[in-house]
Amino acid sequence: MKTDTLFYQLFQSFHSLLFELIDRPISEAEGYQFSSAEVKEKAFRFDGIFTPTTNDKPIFLIEVQFQPKEDFYWEFLSEIFLYLNQYRPTQNWQAVAIFARRSIEPEITHHFQDIVASPRIVRVYLEDWLDQKTNSIGIVIIQLILASPIKTIALAQDLADKIEEAVDPALQEQVVKFIETVLVYKFPQLSRQEIETMFNYSDLKKTRVYQEAKEEGEQIGLKIGLQGQVSMLQRMLIRKFGQLSPRTSSKISKLSAIQLENLADVIFDLQTITQLNTWLRNNP
Repeated sequence: MKTDTLFYQLFQSFHSLLFELIDRPISEAEGYQFSSAEVKEKAFRFDGIFTPTTNDKPIFLIEVQFQPKEDFYWEFLSEIFLYLNQYRPTQNWQAVAIFARRSIEPEITHHFQDIVASPRIVRVYLEDWLDQKTNSIGIVIIQLILASPIKTIALAQDLADKIEEAVDPALQEQVVKFIETVLVYKFPQLSRQEIETMFNYSDLKKTRVYQEAKEEGEQIGLKIGLQGQVSMLQRMLIRKFGQLSPRTSSKISKLSAIQLENLADVIFDLQTITQLNTWLRNNP
């Protein structure tokens, strides 16, 4: 599962989630804009940045790590100081390293021990949230990502039941998409239709609020147009594979609306640039 893209979407959808994870008041989430910013020197890109709209709050620089990476702190700290040098923000800053489990965090060498131990760096271990009772939808989705297959089934059903009662149709649609994305990766042997049947999502998608959200999303999509969809997919692919060749970018820009939608559906499945180019060849 491409967790950095998924967590980017999570933070974008649930604005208070970061503040819950770092044990700060949810009210502090007010007055922040969430984005991602590329550090040009080496094409580094943070998994997310919360930028305050005033100068009395800190910037939060976020990196999510789900796989062991020995040079994590070398790159993370490089990104931080390259970002500070490039953007010269007036606000204070804090960096948040989010690890799926403690076992994933690499050894902190003597080069970085002081700064990692300082208040500048906050380390979050998502496994600490696995068994916690919460009303936060964002936290429950994180539990869904980390849970064993058996617990995943129960969590997904509980969340589906809870979101069915939501009065906000846009929120309902977002959560259903998150659940489906996680389950498709957790149960690769099942089709999306089988997953929908197993968790009663077909019934949920027939409700008035979901249909209203779907229609509203379709209308917004029409306004954005094909070029907006192309740009969004290209940005996601660049985040995943690095800079695309002009030929690959050109092929993506020529895809039809249906082909762009199909590419969006499989983007998490593509693991290499070769697989992307194969998909493009097979979907002329």
